[in-house]
Amino acid sequence: MDAKALWQRYQDWLYFHEGLGLYLDVSRMRFDDAFVESLQPKFDKAFADMAELEKGAIANPDENRMVGHYWLRNPDLAPTPELTQEIVQTLEQIEAFVEKVQTGAIHPPKASRFTDIISIGIGGSALGPEFVAEALAPDFPPLKIHFIDNTDPAGIDRLLNHLRNNLASTLVVVISKSGGTPEPRNGMIEVKKAYAGQNLDFAQYAVAITSTGSNLDKVAQSEGWLATFPMYDWVGGRTSEMSAVGLVPAALQGIDVRAMLEGAKEMDDATRVPNIKNNPAALLALSWYYAGNGKGEKDMVVLPYKDSLLLFSRYLQQLVMESLGKEQDLDGKTVYQGIAVYGNKGSTDQHAYVQQLREGVPNFFATLIEVLEDRNGQSPEIDPGVTSGDYLSGFLQGTRKALYDNQRDSITVTIPQVNARTVGALIALYERAVGLYASLVNINAYHQPGVEAGKKAAAAILDLQTKVITVLQTEKTPLSLEEIANKAGAAEDVEAIYKILRHLSANQRGVVLQGNLGQPGSLKVSLS
Repeated sequence: MDAKALWQRYQDWLYFHEGLGLYLDVSRMRFDDAFVESLQPKFDKAFADMAELEKGAIANPDENRMVGHYWLRNPDLAPTPELTQEIVQTLEQIEAFVEKVQTGAIHPPKASRFTDIISIGIGGSALGPEFVAEALAPDFPPLKIHFIDNTDPAGIDRLLNHLRNNLASTLVVVISKSGGTPEPRNGMIEVKKAYAGQNLDFAQYAVAITSTGSNLDKVAQSEGWLATFPMYDWVGGRTSEMSAVGLVPAALQGIDVRAMLEGAKEMDDATRVPNIKNNPAALLALSWYYAGNGKGEKDMVVLPYKDSLLLFSRYLQQLVMESLGKEQDLDGKTVYQGIAVYGNKGSTDQHAYVQQLREGVPNFFATLIEVLEDRNGQSPEIDPGVTSGDYLSGFLQGTRKALYDNQRDSITVTIPQVNARTVGALIALYERAVGLYASLVNINAYHQPGVEAGKKAAAAILDLQTKVITVLQTEKTPLSLEEIANKAGAAEDVEAIYKILRHLSANQRGVVLQGNLGQPGSLKVSLS
């Protein structure tokens, strides 16, 4: 396509939202009008599906749940007055609590103000808050946030050591829908012990965000924690940033959560338009379907050209891959759907994997995130008439052109600046695109059976560990791995038993491995 035709295609397919100042350019995706026309029936169904979902239809049939994260930014859409009132009241309670913390009306026993936050969560209860903190937290927030988003002991130690001198002024926010998810539960227990080690009453530093009546809720109530905020069963983890999960940590950092909600609401309104060309989420879903032939045959590479949006690709990785990565469709047919997502930031990746994107395996399409405002204030010139921001813009445009010239497709999303409204809009845009795309390929975007299977497998390993230790405690002489497996009633699990024992031995847990470590089958095992 020559330059004139490409310029016309750009104009024909450019989406602009005046209220948000957001542009979406899909002109460098090579679909044609016939392709768009062929998908029209699927989109008609997708628009209808989305409308039913928002009215309160059971959109997650596996768990018999509604899917209502859209109501969080427009409570009037909730299907019952009680839900509307609960959403409104929760936001008011969050704002009242945060004001008391920031003014010192709520303060720790040994300090006049809280200075820091430890946020303990996993998956959507961590990725959303982490992304928003990186994108929007002021340089000098009223409370500085730190995250425990894993069950890695060294990672927990590093954070607690870093905060050792500030622990007495650090608020702890524990986020877990059930209260039984291992990672946040483990993090909470470890942090509790750290507070006890400094003779600090953990309850006077702790906030729970959890389902009403959950194990965590019961603990918070019985111990008298500072506050509890609700998690709803109709909001999934990966779409929970606009709930208490994301709003409490954000508001404590001084982020304008009302503006974030308003930006999401504006984008929701824009993506309700039942017309592909005038609906930015539909344009994304169309592009994804085209790129991967409706089967996820190409990866989505996300390159935000702004340091503050560094974690956007990581946030999208969960939103897209957990929602769309499904073995079966809604009819029970095996389909192996999904879109792999990876990325970091521009222009850092001009010097990393863009070489492969330009000349290597053409198994991807790119999404470039552009921010028009370089910085708050004027930029100095680096060269005559040229600033650092000009270079960044040039790198983005150059990458887009170089990719297209070599038959690599790309999407460009442009926002005027990184602020609470635009970040809220970006989150909503991709949530809506995921919902529409899921309908196009006939899958359930709102459950995660693979994640649950992984949790069950991990629990089985821990159960096996208990059995193995019981066997070793009853034996007087060292045993081979096979002997241990047989006595534990787990003859098929020798490899897992070996890895359990190797881990325990490496951590001075009383397990002694005798023999050639390079030949596991020859080892004898006992307790010290």
